[in-house]
Amino acid sequence: MAKAKTLTATAVSNIKPATERLEISDAGCPGLRLIVQPSGHKSWAMRFYRPNGKPTKLTLGPVNLSGEAVSEPKIGKSLTLAQARKIAADINAQREQDVDVVAVRKTAKRRQGELLSDRLSHTFAEAVRDFIDDHKVAKTGKKPRRWREVARLLGLYYDADGNEPTVIKNGLCDLWAEKPIVDVDGDDIYHLVEEARRSGIPGLERRNSGTSDARGRSMADALGTMFKWLSRHRRIKANPCIGAHRPPPPATRDRVLNVKTDVRNADELRLFWAATAEVGEPFGAILKLLILTGCRLNEIARLEESELTDDLEMIRLPGSRTKNNLPHDVPLAPLAREILAGTKRTPNCKYVFSTNGRTPVSGFSKIKSRLDEVMDIPHWRIHDLRRSAATGMAGIGIQPHIIEAVLNHVSGAKSGVAGIYNKERYESQRRAALERWADYIANVVEGKVAKIASLR
Repeated sequence: MAKAKTLTATAVSNIKPATERLEISDAGCPGLRLIVQPSGHKSWAMRFYRPNGKPTKLTLGPVNLSGEAVSEPKIGKSLTLAQARKIAADINAQREQDVDVVAVRKTAKRRQGELLSDRLSHTFAEAVRDFIDDHKVAKTGKKPRRWREVARLLGLYYDADGNEPTVIKNGLCDLWAEKPIVDVDGDDIYHLVEEARRSGIPGLERRNSGTSDARGRSMADALGTMFKWLSRHRRIKANPCIGAHRPPPPATRDRVLNVKTDVRNADELRLFWAATAEVGEPFGAILKLLILTGCRLNEIARLEESELTDDLEMIRLPGSRTKNNLPHDVPLAPLAREILAGTKRTPNCKYVFSTNGRTPVSGFSKIKSRLDEVMDIPHWRIHDLRRSAATGMAGIGIQPHIIEAVLNHVSGAKSGVAGIYNKERYESQRRAALERWADYIANVVEGKVAKIASLR
């Protein structure tokens, strides 16, 4: 039976062991006990009744006889008298709220054990594979458009045929193959993003030798999306990407190849069209189709035979191939159809433009460098062709809502409530607009003066 005594730090230190185990009740704190073993070992414990009426004992930790608290009071750590009383007071406060302290403690220990098990069994490489295999866009229930590119950034290569992925040498999945996913912290994320920004993506060839905020943003976005998914699916307790630095986006671009109403002054557009003949096929045809249709690069470069109508009158892009996940029909002007008809196809290849018969064309950074050598005009990008098409169509009198429909934009006239009720696709107007735009480009190339009239 416990002896009651108002304990002091000196008394705790001076109590001598006996031939039998001693249990001394602290009169200064209900339930707190000092346990003194015959060996001289001293520890703290509590005795109390659980909500179900059963008596229980909870060991708090060994006695700290130094008199100085070396850490925050925590069950299982060495505790001074003051620290033991603080823990006991917290437990008593919980009991007054009918909290079953013992059950809560067991649950916490079980979760800690599960966390340790997860840390040892779930590696970064396994987490990447789970994320790439299972992550879907909530709106469509399908994989994101650029999931293969995200996988490459994280260290896995997936080919276009759907084969098992391969680990990229010196990529993240290679470098962190055995790193527990729960051990990745905010410092790791920061250093990865900075490494991508300054030195390049681990395992991937650098396209330029300088510092690149775009590389840093790509890595930050890939990691952020993955860890957000892992957090939502309870694979990790905390998202290390929250609060981590992400390089700021670039300033909004407004560059267009000049497309003036007086075609004799549209020098940049004429130079571009002439330069497409210097880069070879199928790249020249792709570049011409970009300016003729206003499509994005991958929408044309990865064009599949199944997306072309038999008469070449239309490109039908599924939602999985567009940025906004909406299907997009692109009427083709006679000039665009002529370019497609003259494109050399590879038998049994699903892609319209391919250099090996298996995968779509790539290597546009080298093609852009070749264009720059031939054109010799400053500060333009391939994506500027889309803006040039939109600006050029506006310049020849095509209405803004028709241009938006041509670009597959859901904004302006079709944003908000208007877009919910207005389902008109303006197919005939889009076809007329693109034919008008193709005629204008043809006149630019030939150096003729175009007769410009607004379209109704």
